[in-house]
Amino acid sequence: MTTQPKKKKPTLIDAVQEAAEQPLDQSMLLGLVGYNCRRAYINILPLFEKRMAKYELRPVDFSVLSLLKANPNINQKRLSDAVNVSPPNLAILLDRLQERGLLLRQRSPLDRRSQTLALTPAGLSMCAKAEKTASELEVDATSALTDAERAQLVKLLQKIYLQ
Repeated sequence: MTTQPKKKKPTLIDAVQEAAEQPLDQSMLLGLVGYNCRRAYINILPLFEKRMAKYELRPVDFSVLSLLKANPNINQKRLSDAVNVSPPNLAILLDRLQERGLLLRQRSPLDRRSQTLALTPAGLSMCAKAEKTASELEVDATSALTDAERAQLVKLLQKIYLQ
């Protein structure tokens, strides 16, 4: 009668080694829209920051300039709602853009208690260049997609937040 060697009880070291050799199971996370949006944003953001550095624009600054270019003479409340930034924080952001000579605040002729916002000629020029840069970087950042897929992705994402 031959005896079989006893199987060695796995140790913590064995378990850690085995875990290190296995691919990560991300199936739960990869099924979540929010997780996938965040991962895509994490890939796009460094490219945005690198290319917008020459304009000294953060994503929120770019959004504000682009909205003001497309919607001159809107008030701060409408802008605040559109970019989802609290009025006090938006005021600080607008102060910085105004100090840079990119926007004007003017008393509203309809309600003297409020101000309207508009880009200066320098703001319009910078915004046009930044928008071109943003469009180009989006294509580069999503180069795995066709133009039709990119358009479909944008439409699907908008269905989530434009409800």
